[in-house]
Amino acid sequence: MGSASAHGGERGPAAAGADGDGQDVSRRQYQILLRQCSYANTAAARTRCRADVRRTYRIGAVNPSLDCRTYSGVTVCGKLMLSPSERACVRDSVAKGISYRRSEVECYAFL
Repeated sequence: MGSASAHGGERGPAAAGADGDGQDVSRRQYQILLRQCSYANTAAARTRCRADVRRTYRIGAVNPSLDCRTYSGVTVCGKLMLSPSERACVRDSVAKGISYRRSEVECYAFL
């Protein structure tokens, strides 16, 4: 996700529809994208993240190319833009044998 707003001003849903038309996603995918904004660590970052989702995505058909995954009870969709500390967490977790995808979600949600 290529926006720079969801967590500490450094991560959030990617601007998939660069032309501003919005990318179709299912209602469930849209709700996940909005819900993952709750992991932002300031109210302003959460507000920006939700605005990015509303601007970038629209409810339509299921988008099979939107990468949604669940680890440790946390579901996220799309590319996660991680802060430097979250990237360090991912590197450390991967070095300890945890998969990249799992590390990414857990560091995004729990760091």
